Amino acid sequence: MHVATEPTAGSTAPGPPRSRWSAGRILLVILGSILALMGAGLLAGGCTLLWADQTQRDDDGFVSTPTERFDASSYAIVSEPIDLVEANTEGVDWLLSEDVLGDVRLQAVDGDVFVGIGPTRDVDAYLAGVEHHLLTDVDYDPFRPQYEERAGDAPATPPGEQDFWAASASGTGEQTMTWDPESGNWSAVVMNADGSPGISVDVSVGAEANFLIWLAIGVLVAGAILLLGGASLIYLGARQVGEPAAAAVAPLTVAGETAVAEPTVYPVALTGELQPDVSRWLWLVKWILAIPHFLVLVLLWIAFSLLTFVAAVAILFTERFPRGIFDFNVGVLRWTWRVWFYSYWANGTDRYPPFTLDEVHDYPARLEIAYPEQLNRWLPLVKWLLAIPHLILVGLFVGGWGWGAGDDWDGWGFAGLVGILVVIACVILLFTGRYPPTLFNFALGLDRWVFRVAGYVGLMTDRYPPFRLDMGPHEPESPEETPLTVGTH
Repeated sequence: MHVATEPTAGSTAPGPPRSRWSAGRILLVILGSILALMGAGLLAGGCTLLWADQTQRDDDGFVSTPTERFDASSYAIVSEPIDLVEANTEGVDWLLSEDVLGDVRLQAVDGDVFVGIGPTRDVDAYLAGVEHHLLTDVDYDPFRPQYEERAGDAPATPPGEQDFWAASASGTGEQTMTWDPESGNWSAVVMNADGSPGISVDVSVGAEANFLIWLAIGVLVAGAILLLGGASLIYLGARQVGEPAAAAVAPLTVAGETAVAEPTVYPVALTGELQPDVSRWLWLVKWILAIPHFLVLVLLWIAFSLLTFVAAVAILFTERFPRGIFDFNVGVLRWTWRVWFYSYWANGTDRYPPFTLDEVHDYPARLEIAYPEQLNRWLPLVKWLLAIPHLILVGLFVGGWGWGAGDDWDGWGFAGLVGILVVIACVILLFTGRYPPTLFNFALGLDRWVFRVAGYVGLMTDRYPPFRLDMGPHEPESPEETPLTVGTH
């Protein structure tokens, strides 16, 4: 059994070089990550289309929806107008051609049912003054059609006696209507064949959709191009260029006071020094002032997530976290910590956070993560599972959002313990001019816990986060309890 090794406190071995992160390199990684995610999404969509084209066709060559029940107490169920554009343009003709869309099929099963499709103006004229239901929308999970009820009387004649239908079928048992689409506005109708009220019918809709295979190929090609382009930009941005890492673990000096930069108790080290001149009221508007940072962080965290996946693959084959990606991800955590320290995870300073991934030695909020020389190749597959107890606690610390199901989807949220503590401290600050140090130290302990878990889940260390609350602005000076290392090599 081999225990994963990481730099100990006070270590100054040069190790792999630390990357310099210019604005251009950051933009390359963000843009590359966005393009790669778009490419991955297109590849998934293309595979889905290919799967549908190859496996979901029936013996007649149609791709169909599941058969679902439609009920109405009136005389007819009518679709909203199907607008295929009243024009003879080449684009419309190409779309409606046999080689692209192909035939459309509507199947219905009832005792004595009529299904038909006709020009919307003729359907509207036939059903003018007739009680019917207009199908406006369909929910699929669970299936539930939504209608608009139109008041009226019975139809003057049964639907089968009308001569405007472009395609129709009627009778007992399963009825199949096949329609060759043409340009124009069309409406589909389901009725009882004798025009009586009370409709209960099982319906499925299908199309030959001959374009699916070509659409799938086009989407796959576009996805591959975007994915390769994004990967290339990520490589250009995250490639390792820079200075020896030892320069980054020098002691930090703030206002004549030396702070320890190296991790001690845990490889993730977080510090945050409460500034004596924090404004009584500025916290009321910091959520507005921090909006530029929030917008940038959304993009940075997209890149962080994608690069963590890339790092997981690299660890699986090499047992090493690529240094360029490691420095970028640490920079994202640093940026996040500075913004939250400025705003509502601490409100510890009124100094506006800098827009940089690098450590800012004179900023009161700092974060350092020891670079691991070797990692367990299999742990990335299960770290999310091992971290579940911590993730539950982190959810309580930082809060979150959830959704409840009912007739409508209603969103709800809950405030985390950190936010509650900081708001209480801010209210006290507003009225007394004094930030309670006890609340600040407690909040910093919770923040430290959150970032330790982030480092572990982000694959930056194999050492399992300790279940301990190290409160105060700085890391403990010595590891009184050494956390266990989870994993073997």
